[in-house]
Amino acid sequence: MNHSHIPFKVDWSTRSKLRGPGDRSLGELLNQLRDRFAPEAQGISISYVDDRIMRRLNREHRGINQTTDVLSFPAEAEKGAFPHLGDLVVCLPVAEKMAKKLGVSRRREVETLVIHGFLHLCGHDHEKDKGEMMLLQQQAEKDFLGVDPLQMSLKRGRKSGSKVKKLKDGSRVVVTGRAAQAIVQKEKIKKAKPVKRATKAKKVDPTKPKRGPGRPRKVPTELKPATAAKRVVRRKRPAPRPRSGVIG
Repeated sequence: MNHSHIPFKVDWSTRSKLRGPGDRSLGELLNQLRDRFAPEAQGISISYVDDRIMRRLNREHRGINQTTDVLSFPAEAEKGAFPHLGDLVVCLPVAEKMAKKLGVSRRREVETLVIHGFLHLCGHDHEKDKGEMMLLQQQAEKDFLGVDPLQMSLKRGRKSGSKVKKLKDGSRVVVTGRAAQAIVQKEKIKKAKPVKRATKAKKVDPTKPKRGPGRPRKVPTELKPATAAKRVVRRKRPAPRPRSGVIG
């Protein structure tokens, strides 16, 4: 069945300082993607954002506190409602960095991200399948763009000084700034804290009475060991001087 006559509405919005390709550049690609992978869909929205907004969305919806290239939000339209496919959010600063790494234009990188996000909207998930989604993406780039597919597995890495923080629910997030500094300080204090050595248990003499808390008990006199009598040293009295024979 030919679905080319069915209108496909694209809502564009931007909250980025950079400029992303619009309907004139991506309109034909989006219609081709709809015809092959989602023929019943009649609408989609694409938003361009900066790192700050993308990081917030990624943290709120995926629990990952860092920016990313593209996020997909499939629509859950009720029966009889407008067949909206979903929303794509593309981070243009990340697309710009990736384009420079690959030696292509920003528009070319965004095309790959749109294809990638579109497949997610259709229910594909490369984190759970056995490579089927990435094969579909590569074939779509060849068929619709007439060029070799771009890599999606380059390591973007974390920002210098960032740290991984473990939350109470067991999940992990990447933090920067003061939060990362607090983790570093906590690790330093933990390393500097002296390790308590295990004290040896004192041997208890069963013949001696046990002491209770508080003042030590007075030992009865009959139990006290005999003390040696103190030796009294008497000073010798000087001998009387002999009297002379003179009488006064």
